[in-house]
Amino acid sequence: MKHRTFIKGVFLCTVALMVGSSLRAAEQPARQRRGGLYGDWQIKVQFGERQMDSILSFSRDQDRNLTGQWISFWGITDLSDVKFEEGKLSFTQTVRFGDNEFTSNFAGTITEGKLAGTLTSDRGESKVEGKRWPRTSRAVGNWLMKYTIGERELTSTLAVRTVKSEKDDEADKLTARWQSDRGEHEITDLAYERGNLTFKRKTKIEDRQWESTFEGTIERDTLSGTFKSDRGDIPVEGTLLGVPLMGTWNLEVTSERGVRKQRLVVNRDMSGLYGSTPIKEVTLNGDKVSFKIVMAFGEQPFEMSFAGKLDQGNLTGEMTTSQGVSKIAGKKVVRQFRRPNNQ
Repeated sequence: MKHRTFIKGVFLCTVALMVGSSLRAAEQPARQRRGGLYGDWQIKVQFGERQMDSILSFSRDQDRNLTGQWISFWGITDLSDVKFEEGKLSFTQTVRFGDNEFTSNFAGTITEGKLAGTLTSDRGESKVEGKRWPRTSRAVGNWLMKYTIGERELTSTLAVRTVKSEKDDEADKLTARWQSDRGEHEITDLAYERGNLTFKRKTKIEDRQWESTFEGTIERDTLSGTFKSDRGDIPVEGTLLGVPLMGTWNLEVTSERGVRKQRLVVNRDMSGLYGSTPIKEVTLNGDKVSFKIVMAFGEQPFEMSFAGKLDQGNLTGEMTTSQGVSKIAGKKVVRQFRRPNNQ
């Protein structure tokens, strides 16, 4: 009797494990399909002989429904009826200008990190091509490095940047500069993998020259490591500069023409995007924030400059152009991560 009960128990457990594995296997492709969509996509839209750069951003709401936004220089448009199944993407875009509404429908595909399709409206069709916005290495940024030599406490800045590859099938590379008030410095053999940062440094101060190697670990916004040379070991502690401003900001832009939504993204290297327009450098000095954008419409130059103030998760200021001044009010996006029900 006990033997039969044991066999029955083993059988039921085996069936339960098989069913559980089958359910997980069935759920996994769906997660992979959706996971291929979420995030930002850098797109180019062809309107006749003109080409416009924009961003498509996809996420999900609290009810886990797909949501999307079309982000451009002019502002943000929320997408409706977003669908993504087996690599096929579709959505509807409705743009409002005053009392007028213009509706376009997109149908396309996502394959191997590339987006392609057609935007159709009563004004015709426009070709859309794009690729996923690349992730930024955690090593990128301006690191304030503090160390001690003898009885002197010194500070320098390690500026790590990404060099974009000209070929899609080649990985981006990292480069760095050691900025110091003393001497000349050259960084070579820079590598970052799984939280570990290493490089070589050649230093020349007056008539003295030497080489050293650095090995360090990045955790969140800190960099801890050691310089090693024939002069001995020097511990170094680094802090990433500009952290309070980094991330995504949802903006409200108020002008004589009304209120519109916009987005500001500040990257780890303090470059950024206002809508889909690149910003070379965003400056944070205390709680003061500023940046400038210079672009051209045809042969006509156009300049925008922002000056504002950072207060915890709020950003306020003014955007000044040749057409006037707009009030900016922004709030930082805080990412919410939902735990599975069994945790």
